[in-house]
Amino acid sequence: MLNNKTILITGGTGSFGKKFTKTILNKYPNIKKIIIYSRDEYKQFVMQNMPEFQPYNDKLRFFIGDVKDKERMMRAFEGVDVVVHAAALKQVPSCEYNPFEAIKTNIYGAQNVIDCAIDRGVKKVVALSTDKACAPINLYGATKLCSDKLFISGNSYCGGKDTRLSVVRYGNVAGSRGSVIPFFQKLVTEGAKELPITDLRMTRFWLKLEQAVDMVLSALENMRGGELFVKKIPSMRLTDLAKAVAPDLKIKEIGIRPGEKIHEQMITKEDAPNTIEFNDFYVILPQISFAGIKYDYPNARKVAPDFEYHSGNNDRWLTVEDMKKLISELDV
Repeated sequence: MLNNKTILITGGTGSFGKKFTKTILNKYPNIKKIIIYSRDEYKQFVMQNMPEFQPYNDKLRFFIGDVKDKERMMRAFEGVDVVVHAAALKQVPSCEYNPFEAIKTNIYGAQNVIDCAIDRGVKKVVALSTDKACAPINLYGATKLCSDKLFISGNSYCGGKDTRLSVVRYGNVAGSRGSVIPFFQKLVTEGAKELPITDLRMTRFWLKLEQAVDMVLSALENMRGGELFVKKIPSMRLTDLAKAVAPDLKIKEIGIRPGEKIHEQMITKEDAPNTIEFNDFYVILPQISFAGIKYDYPNARKVAPDFEYHSGNNDRWLTVEDMKKLISELDV
């Protein structure tokens, strides 16, 4: 699928970008080129010098640039076949405190990616989304919902070009930067006597970084354009997560924070009429039609009219032992 192709990853020095790069270099030995597009020169330097990437220096390119800079992206997108858009401002409190920057990066940046992809003739674009974009109650989620809508509707702007754009939505990545797991582990290392949890009823979706990468690769392979792919992943109660990290520590309930939900959603009841199901994922089909695009998925099943998918009504759950095993496999 990606052999002899040039791939560009925005935000490519992040947790996802590094794992995605490593995976496709191993999986597609004849890949033409991977462009890491990000704005932090130090992170690019660190990634460039990681031992696992040293053998591939002839296939890796590092572009300093910001998704807010359309002119720079137009240069970077030259000759690119596939774009994976992972760049975003992701921290909920940071977006609340810096709303203009969140809007410029997550919304205007998304529009820049779409415009550059179409104008440069990129064949496929997959944008990463988040469970917080589903029925959002904080600015981060709201900006990512706008981004999702832009990428989906962007298919109507392609004209005669064969550029196709889709979205992948998933939940918390265990061990990624900002994850609660390394936060809890840091508290334990520092000698904390208790672990803070905002609400004892809280649940969250959890997946490994490898699963997120596999979902994006699956979307690239199966997308027609305009779909929103939602991976089926397990949920976990945060109280159980605390027990998995530090079974001997007490749990302190500190109160829910602004912009935080008890359960995170992936698919609302309002999405159900346009949602189809497969063994390992759901697809929310666009409400509008795009010229030349047909969603002729074999083996697709319609979900129930009142279907909704959130971390509290999931039929897949992680136990304390499951999470202990997952943590033991993480590099955090």
